[in-house]
Amino acid sequence: MELKLNVGKNGFSDIKKLVSHITEKNRVIKAAPERAVSAVFPINEHAKKLHPDYQTMKVTDIAEHTGADAKTFTLSADKAAYFRAGQYLSVSLNIGGSIVTRPYSISSAPSLSKDGKYKITVRRTQNGFVSDYLLSEIKVGDTLTVSEPLGNFFYEELRDSKNVIAIAGGSGITPFLSMAHAVCDGTENFDLTILYGNKTEESLLFKNELDDISARCPRVKTVYVLSDEEKDGCEHGFITAEIISKYAPENKDCSVFMCGPEAMYRFAEKELVKLGIDRKHLRRELLGVTKNVSANEDYPAECKGKTFSATVKTNTDEKTIPVSADEPILVAIERAGIAAPSRCRSGECGWCRSKLLSGNVYVPKENDEGRRFSDKETGYIHPCATFALSDIVIEVPSTYVNPAE
Repeated sequence: MELKLNVGKNGFSDIKKLVSHITEKNRVIKAAPERAVSAVFPINEHAKKLHPDYQTMKVTDIAEHTGADAKTFTLSADKAAYFRAGQYLSVSLNIGGSIVTRPYSISSAPSLSKDGKYKITVRRTQNGFVSDYLLSEIKVGDTLTVSEPLGNFFYEELRDSKNVIAIAGGSGITPFLSMAHAVCDGTENFDLTILYGNKTEESLLFKNELDDISARCPRVKTVYVLSDEEKDGCEHGFITAEIISKYAPENKDCSVFMCGPEAMYRFAEKELVKLGIDRKHLRRELLGVTKNVSANEDYPAECKGKTFSATVKTNTDEKTIPVSADEPILVAIERAGIAAPSRCRSGECGWCRSKLLSGNVYVPKENDEGRRFSDKETGYIHPCATFALSDIVIEVPSTYVNPAE
């Protein structure tokens, strides 16, 4: 078959230019000296700085909060990944052979990370294995391994109202302190009203700092709600629908952010229903794992207090360990010194996603929102928020290396 092309004067000129261009390109390529292709790409290096696998940071200052039995640790490095006010760090530790992680909200302003610094606040909790270690053992000059800033608990302009009501309890004030700093220095653009509940005035964290920010910035207001004493300038009791309504905009056009203990969440959510605030306007920081799981109505009562065996498989090892029905499977894995991935420890982020090969487990409804539907169908669980109801066999992600090992 004969191919016929009709090329005009201008067409011939274009073809000649193309041939000339290709000839010249080949000449330049051949004349160029040989050199190795770099394996380092600037965009990848920049991404590593913004989202490092982990960061090694030195403790450069420790501030004690005596009345609250808490300490604020300043972590420093040459560089620190930037974050959004409200995010957290996952701290990796090796405590007596147990490889553990714990998430702590960043309490400092995002702008401080530009100086290579974060602040996290640790409050002692009952039977707090990690909090006891951090408060008792960590000193200025020690180093800690932390993740990049994580989590979705931050203000989003396209989603949230310009008016934010923050409900805080105990050490749950930390992400809101970061937000208050960000609003004050212009990093964030919204009006923030913090309702901060605690037992007594002495046990309030960062009161002086919050009062100073509120005095300097009209867009930030802090209201203290004390349950165990009455003080001038403070509300008394719990954070009820009445108190929320008192400080919310009249038209109820607001987003509600909550961070605090499990009991506060359960109470406050019922109060918000009374105000008719839609759930889509409610943002909760990580709930943490349900503490008294056997008290849940759908928990099998016959399993309470029992101990089962868990066979944990990795790519290099297989180990059978005891696991209590009253504790998350991840806790038993960590106690046995097995390196397993974890970050949020609330069932939300999916970092610890593992394959349940056999056995029965229980997952509290409030901790199962982060698990994909397909995972439920194919037997994948989040060990940080899953409880054994029988002997189990579980496969932990095999590529994970905990930097605290």
